[in-house]
Amino acid sequence: MIKPKQLKPGDNIAVLSPSTGLPSVFPQVYHQGLSNLKALGFNVVEYPTATMDIDEVFNSPQARARDLNNAFGDDNIDGIISTIGGSDSARILKYLDAEIIKANPKFIMGFSDFTAVSAFIHQLGIVTFNGPSVMAGFAQIHNMSDEYQTYVRSFIYGEHNESEFPVFTHFSDGYPDWSEPSAAGQLKPQQINTGPRFYQGDSAKKYKASGPLFGGCIEVLEMLKGTQYWPRQDFWRGKVLFLETSQEKPAIDYVRYWLRNYGVMGVFEQLSGLVFGRARDYSDDEKQLLDEVILSVVKEEFGCDKLPIVTNLDFGHTDPQMILPLGISIEIDVQKQKIKALESPFKL
Repeated sequence: MIKPKQLKPGDNIAVLSPSTGLPSVFPQVYHQGLSNLKALGFNVVEYPTATMDIDEVFNSPQARARDLNNAFGDDNIDGIISTIGGSDSARILKYLDAEIIKANPKFIMGFSDFTAVSAFIHQLGIVTFNGPSVMAGFAQIHNMSDEYQTYVRSFIYGEHNESEFPVFTHFSDGYPDWSEPSAAGQLKPQQINTGPRFYQGDSAKKYKASGPLFGGCIEVLEMLKGTQYWPRQDFWRGKVLFLETSQEKPAIDYVRYWLRNYGVMGVFEQLSGLVFGRARDYSDDEKQLLDEVILSVVKEEFGCDKLPIVTNLDFGHTDPQMILPLGISIEIDVQKQKIKALESPFKL
């Protein structure tokens, strides 16, 4: 895998909208995110789609792709961060210039609908990052714990190399109504984090497994299945697949059907591990049922009873969210109930 260069204070970060134009609808949230990025030490470079009208963004997947192509092609840009997710970034993939992107690998991060873009670029052989966006994550970071702020700073500046995945003490299910000006940068009430849940494993391997990360928002990955953008069959061998549900809170039966499809495709039998982010807006009982469904599909339906599974991790549509680098190897230790990165995501 090609790793991007390590970021540093003073670097130029391109901000753009590959998914939706929500900055034009909630500018106060967007500007709070920019302010917090600048406080982290970055110079922010706004590309046209960052503040483009929401309808114009939707109607022009070409403009969204053009911003991405231009950001990769600009030697003055050190990294790229998405403004926010959406629902149709898959529409821009055919307009992305693979040659420009491969020739100019750099840090690029987002989550949710950004999964489609991240998966596309990752399959070019480049490490990409599933993590906070400008409006969902960075806009609220000043109201998160000092521990999380330190984590983000150390990660993006390359100090977070071989290290254990963090488990934060509290989490929030989203944000107050953004139509209220006072909601900019705010979080919903914090809840106690009960921590990740570890299941299964292979005793012959001392309940340890390792492999490179791949994944994202489960609903968005569904849009890529059956297309030229879906990974080849041999791509999955040895991978640790990470999945998370969106703020739409899909019915648990739908998650069952989507997972069953992975099983039918022969994905589970090739994986080294399977991890899930915390499900946003699900009750504790629903989260437990979701775990039961995951185990039922993987273990009972497809016989993968030694595949390590971890749920309720700090990534996805709840805050705070850890940053997951696609293509970087991690190790799952089911007995110790720990996950750690085995390498730096940056070119050293």
